[in-house]
Amino acid sequence: MNKTLGTHKPYGPYERIVKRPLDFILALLALIVLSPLFLILIIAGAIAMKGNPFFTQLRPGKIGKDGKEKIFKLIKFRTMSNAKDKGGNLLPDEKRLNRYGRILRASSADELPELLNIIRGDMSVVGPRPLLVQYLERYNAHQARRHEVRPGFTGLAQVHGRNAISWEEKFDWDVRYVDRITFAGDLKILFETIRTVVRRDGISGEGSATMIEFMGSGK
Repeated sequence: MNKTLGTHKPYGPYERIVKRPLDFILALLALIVLSPLFLILIIAGAIAMKGNPFFTQLRPGKIGKDGKEKIFKLIKFRTMSNAKDKGGNLLPDEKRLNRYGRILRASSADELPELLNIIRGDMSVVGPRPLLVQYLERYNAHQARRHEVRPGFTGLAQVHGRNAISWEEKFDWDVRYVDRITFAGDLKILFETIRTVVRRDGISGEGSATMIEFMGSGK
């Protein structure tokens, strides 16, 4: 059952008029400039992963006029192999995350194909990160507000701890962003994202190769 009401009102003209066209232009320019790197990563990924270098997964986006979150296909570069045990089951994340995948994650280069999601309108440059579809039923009313805006390539949670903070802290940052979207704020987040990537802060959750699954945190 959807807990969001879609009552979010744009904070100002930047959010209402400028943000979406600017997202499209920035993503398109970035895709053009980074096209040589894309080609290299596609070839390297196909070799390192022994097959398809891309990873796609359904993710929930912004809530629509029908009161439901738009489900879209997120595109990333694969960072984990499909290695399986003798029983045919996928190995734990830390065993499937090979050296190539760790390099991609450390540099955040695995996120680059999401530029296509931004161009298509599924995502924004800045906003709450798109998470798993199954989490929708686990959010409380406060946490579900993160879906009142388009998910982002980066966001407040990414520059305030990334995967090293708790889920509750992440969602608090997300909702704080939803309540006040400004050009100056987005610009600051972009600059802080660059610093976070360079310093490789918060790449993994504590004691895990990836962020632990969100199981809900009550009402």
